[in-house]
Formats: sequence, C-alpha cells, structure tokens
Amino acid sequence: MLSNRLRTILVTALAPMIWGSTYLATTELLPPGRPLLAAVVRALPAGLVLVALTRRLPQGIWWWRALVLGALNIGAFFALLFVAAYRLPGGIAATVGSLQPLIVAGLAWGLLGQRVSLRTALAGISGVAGVSLLVLRANARLDAVGIAAAAGGAVVMASGIVLSKRWTSPAPVLATTGWQLVAGGLLLLPIALLVEGPPPATLSLANVVGYGYLGILGCAVAYALWFRGIRLLPPTDVTFLGLLSPVVATALGWLVLGQELTASQAVGALVVLASLVAAQLRTDRSAAPGPSSPSNASEGAPAPSSNGSSRTAST
Repeated sequence: MLSNRLRTILVTALAPMIWGSTYLATTELLPPGRPLLAAVVRALPAGLVLVALTRRLPQGIWWWRALVLGALNIGAFFALLFVAAYRLPGGIAATVGSLQPLIVAGLAWGLLGQRVSLRTALAGISGVAGVSLLVLRANARLDAVGIAAAAGGAVVMASGIVLSKRWTSPAPVLATTGWQLVAGGLLLLPIALLVEGPPPATLSLANVVGYGYLGILGCAVAYALWFRGIRLLPPTDVTFLGLLSPVVATALGWLVLGQELTASQAVGALVVLASLVAAQLRTDRSAAPGPSSPSNASEGAPAPSSNGSSRTAST
C-alpha cells in the first residue's frame, strides 16, 4: 500500500503533467496568436466557478494575500511566460524555467527556515541539465528581454509557491484556488485587451473545446491539486514535480504530432525523472506540519482542519 506522502506526491504530480499538454491544446485547438486571451479564459471563469461552488470569500488579511498569491502564481507568471514565449525559442524558455526548484530551495531557506541539502542542490542542477538535453537546440537564439522574462517567471512562481506554504489559508483548498484564479485573471484581463484587443467575434467548436479543457483541467483541477500539494508537502518537493511538464510536452509532441524524438532527448528525460525522484527521497521530518501559528487565532480564523492544512505563519 502506498504511503500517504507518496500518494500525495503522485496526486500533485498530475498538475504539471496536465500543464504539459497546454502546448498541444493551444496549438491544435485555440485561435493563433492569442496567448493572453487563453490565459484569461483559463483562469477567470474557472476561479469564478470555484468561488461560487465553495461560497467562501476571503476574510481579513486574506483579501490582500489572495491578491498577492494570485498575481504571483497566475497573473504575473502568465504575463512573463507570454513575453518569454514570444521572444525566445521554447527550449531556452523551458531551460531558464527549470531553475525554479533551485530558486524555491533558496527562498524556502530564507522564509521558511528549511535547510537546503546537498541532494536537493544536486537534483536541481541535474534537473536543469536534463531539461536542456530535452528541449534545447544548438541554433537557439538569445534575447535579453526574453531571458529576463523567463527568469522573472521562474522567480515569481517560486515566490508564489513559498508564500503559499508560509501563508496557509484556513479556507478549503478549492476556495483559495478560486481566489487566486480570480485575482490572477482580473490582473491579466486589461493586459490582454491592451496587447491583443477584443476577443474573436466567433469561435469554432475546436476553440470552445480547447478553452474548456484549459479552464477545467488546466486551471481548476490542476491548480487545486497543485495548491493541495503545497499545503501537504515541503515546497521544494512540490516544485521539482514541475519538471514533468517539459517531459510530458515532449512525449505528446512525439506521440500525437509525430515530432522527432532524439537520443539526447531521451537521455534528458531520464535525467529529469532521476533528479525528480532523488529530490523526493528525504526523511519525513521535513514534511511534518508544525503547530498552528498564534497569529491564526488573533485573526479570528479557525484552526487548520483534517483536510491537510499546515500551520499559518504570520507575515
């Protein structure tokens, strides 16, 4: 029988695996040249549905915390991803993004007091090397703005992961997921209108299916699983799972689109998977939740329940 920790890791891993199908769904089903529109349609409707289903709004400091987390995890991350995707080949953007586990490890050490082990550092370096083999091409061109955007995307999402752990909400995971999706979607909406203009007047059935897939599975389901994993696992364990996205994207390109899969890509995938497994092989003491923070009681919030919430840390 699987341990609770391993089961949580496997369930959380479904989120980046779903995100790995985003490229395929976008290129095959969505209107071309509208990535920001796709980001808004992914986030905002899904967030509104989750808020309506849970009937839970933020209270007290969670209004601004939800806004900050939504900006980091959704709004700013998607916007920077858009800039990087347009100014860089996908291989370079993915390679820069693979630095995220190392950034999370550093932030977790500074904000959460979690020690960065040698195993974690080596796994992070191996992950970058594996992603490079998997997606990087020799003729890839560099662009300073694109590199800065890709690095900024890795930093803001890493910050969102660590702050999501530090600020564990007393509300259910679906509610906090909804808050962040709404906040991020509202932040992206004016940017999408300014950069891309109004939405297309008509949508094909394929467009509707694509937007529905990205909104329901790519946002509502995937981010709920992701934020649940952040509550139950150390942030470094969670962020290494994100390396599954380029692996899944490459596999789908080979299986569905008939793209060539080279020997170096296969080696890169194996290196990524090995680094991911190595990062999870640690003692359970780093994953054990601490006691509830006294600041939780002072804010009038209920104590964490059996749904897996860990302690809430004060700012």
